Amino acid sequence: MKIRRALATAVAAAVTAPAVLLSVTPAFADTKPVTQTQNKSSKPTIKELEAAAAEAQKAYDKAVEAKADALLVLKETLDALDTTHPLAVAAAAAEQAAKDAATAKTDADEAVIVAKAALEALPKDATEKEKADAATAVSEAEAIAATAATAKTAADTKAAETDEARDDARVAAARAYGVFGKAVDDALAAKIAADAALAQAKKEAEEEGEDCEPEQDLTAEVTGLPTKLVAGTTTAFSIRVTNGSDRHMDEIIAYTGIHATDKTGLKDTGKFFSLQWSSESSPKWKNVKDDYIDAVGALKPGARTDLKMRLTLDKATPAGNGVAFIAADFYNEDGSCGGTPGADMYEFDVKAAGSKPGKTEDAKPKPSTTTGSGGNGSGHQPQGSTSGTPAGNGSLAATGSSSATTSIALAGGAAVLLGAAAVFVVRRRKTGSDA
Repeated sequence: MKIRRALATAVAAAVTAPAVLLSVTPAFADTKPVTQTQNKSSKPTIKELEAAAAEAQKAYDKAVEAKADALLVLKETLDALDTTHPLAVAAAAAEQAAKDAATAKTDADEAVIVAKAALEALPKDATEKEKADAATAVSEAEAIAATAATAKTAADTKAAETDEARDDARVAAARAYGVFGKAVDDALAAKIAADAALAQAKKEAEEEGEDCEPEQDLTAEVTGLPTKLVAGTTTAFSIRVTNGSDRHMDEIIAYTGIHATDKTGLKDTGKFFSLQWSSESSPKWKNVKDDYIDAVGALKPGARTDLKMRLTLDKATPAGNGVAFIAADFYNEDGSCGGTPGADMYEFDVKAAGSKPGKTEDAKPKPSTTTGSGGNGSGHQPQGSTSGTPAGNGSLAATGSSSATTSIALAGGAAVLLGAAAVFVVRRRKTGSDA
């Protein structure tokens, strides 16, 4: 409740003097996690990264709580601006005064008409006094009408000014709330970056001593995945895994992860997705579990295999954005192993149920960035950045944050998808090592 009262004070100040907003909101919107004091050249320990991730989580929770309180204050402020707020009272009074002035002007104009009609209706034998009195009545009625017209103009102007002042107050209150929304976005980006750094460090710790290397000539390509999907529909596409090398690959494992957020970028909507696969050697449709597709089989040098995919979006899927991460690894009986040099990322939009997708095309791959040796033998990991800008070798693990953090915050849902990419890498590492 203390936060709530402070927010109410801030919004009230913003309503009466919007410039105050710049000085009061940072106190409530500051959600940056406590940073570690460490030598930039030293590599943080997993314990330090866990602490940083915990601090980022606290900062995010605090930002979400502040935003929720701010929303209540916004609703109360808007309600008051429609009822009891001084600006609302002034606007109502001015509106009534304008109505009364309009009525007075109408009455005065009608009085002029009546007076003129009486003057014109005088008989020819009317006395000079009767004519003079009738003319005077016209003049007096016209004077009253002129005064009423002036009063109406002034009342209309006052009503417009008070209404505009109330609208300005509404805008100021909405802007005050908007700052908290931005704070949540920034805190979420920092949280996901910290979580990704921790996941990367744990991944690297597990990978020590492994000999798997990236195989440039092993590819996993998607065809037929449109850039626009509609909730309540099923989309068919395919993944072609090709062994373009001169070595035999005894066992191929394919990985595919579908992740999405709603339009705010804050809500993970992956629970509304259902992904299935089948192949020539295993034609029965099976659910993709933990991004892992088994029974792909072996591939001779130059051979390829196609996986049929079926992606279903529940009708309740919110509109938003999504990505598909695609990769493949191989494991040989002699112990050698490797995988695609990274996980390509395919972006798509999610439309609400009943929407018309309009003109669409097949999604194109955006390669992931290189970060050194990989636990899946590939030597790469998907970063989840829509820009495809490399984060630098080991940058997440080395600093606890990504150089793309700013773009992630601006991208909204990209922050959530960065976390999804980190989870995808960990799953790929785990299933590969268990194979």
